[in-house]
Amino acid sequence: MTFRRAAVAALFALVLAACFGGGQGERYQAMRDSLARERPRAGEAADDSLRGTSELTRDALVASVLARNPGLDAARATARAALARWPQETALPDPTFGYAARPRSFGSDEVDPASDFTLEQAIPFPGKLGLRGERALAEAEAAQGELSTERTRLASVASIAFDEYWLAERALETNAEQRELIGRSHEVTLSRYASGTGPQQDVLAAQTEQAMLEHRKIELDTERRIAGERINVLLHRDPALALPPPPRELEQPPSHELDEKALVTRALESRPELRAAQAMVRAREADVSLARREFLPDFTLRGAYEGSWQEDPLKPLVGIELNVPLQLGRRRAALEEAEARLERERSRLRRLDDQIRLQVAVAIERLRESLHLLELTHERLLPAARARAQGARAGFASGRVSFLELIDAERALRAAGQAELEARAKTSRRHAELARALGETSEERP
Repeated sequence: MTFRRAAVAALFALVLAACFGGGQGERYQAMRDSLARERPRAGEAADDSLRGTSELTRDALVASVLARNPGLDAARATARAALARWPQETALPDPTFGYAARPRSFGSDEVDPASDFTLEQAIPFPGKLGLRGERALAEAEAAQGELSTERTRLASVASIAFDEYWLAERALETNAEQRELIGRSHEVTLSRYASGTGPQQDVLAAQTEQAMLEHRKIELDTERRIAGERINVLLHRDPALALPPPPRELEQPPSHELDEKALVTRALESRPELRAAQAMVRAREADVSLARREFLPDFTLRGAYEGSWQEDPLKPLVGIELNVPLQLGRRRAALEEAEARLERERSRLRRLDDQIRLQVAVAIERLRESLHLLELTHERLLPAARARAQGARAGFASGRVSFLELIDAERALRAAGQAELEARAKTSRRHAELARALGETSEERP
């Protein structure tokens, strides 16, 4: 009796060792809860948060894109599908039930009716299910890392689209001011030409400048429509829908010390792509361990009631079966394949590490360059062009400056003003690019 109890206890321990992996259930539930929080509430994604707003801000746009863009829905579905593999990989195979009868025993006067019943449960070698579960969880973590990567990418794209929209709006405003000024100057040239105090050349030059500004307005209208259509597509809206105007001033992010070493360390800690790559390495490490365990046998627990035995004590039956892993060539090839896949993922991880370091360094250099350009245009080029234009306007009004000189000064002012606007938008884009290199959204950008 003692031996039987020990055997039953050993079989039970074998089942437990095969079924459970340490702490995997808690990790699975934590990831499941995280995905549940990530998923938008019913009707939230369909709501147009921009409807009825008077001004389009960067933060509102980024938040709306992250709530409505279908790309995130697809990434969430991929992450949920990957996580759903864990219960499947860690479950035991279904038990099998069998029945057999000896037909000639029924109705016989010599033997009792003989019916056999069997119940079998296949059990992998201890640790195999745990390794399969570890692989499934690691791949689910990689999918969640890809979801975070998509969120970061969309936030950066939305932020840059906002800058383009703002730039087109402000350029149109500047163009309208220039057209109004040239219109007044055209009236002056016509008056002077009619009175014989001004040449016809000034009239023609004014008309030419008006035509150029009108064409520029058409170009800027097109740029604004395209920028708006891009934003609407990011928002999963009809591209033709109108957008609220952007604010007059482009809010610049606070300046920070661009310490490359510190920012690289920050990126290596926060980039979701890196976490996804590390998770894939863990998944392939589990594959290698699993391939090594395939050299060990799996078990089948068997219980039966064999009614064909006439002696009642012999009818119950319990037993254990195991496969004999003789196909060593197949198992060695599977192990070699798993090791090669592991080396591939480790190489990808090292390459990604190098890429992140380069991306941060490049983003810092480009941001420094755009900050210098913004300072140059705002502090030197634009004030000089504005002073020259003011002098030319006063000189033209008093007759000391020709209209061609006025046009030249106005063109220089227009170019300097456009350069200053572009420098502002470019600096904002460079901040968004650095935030993306750090694995952060625009709200967190440095």
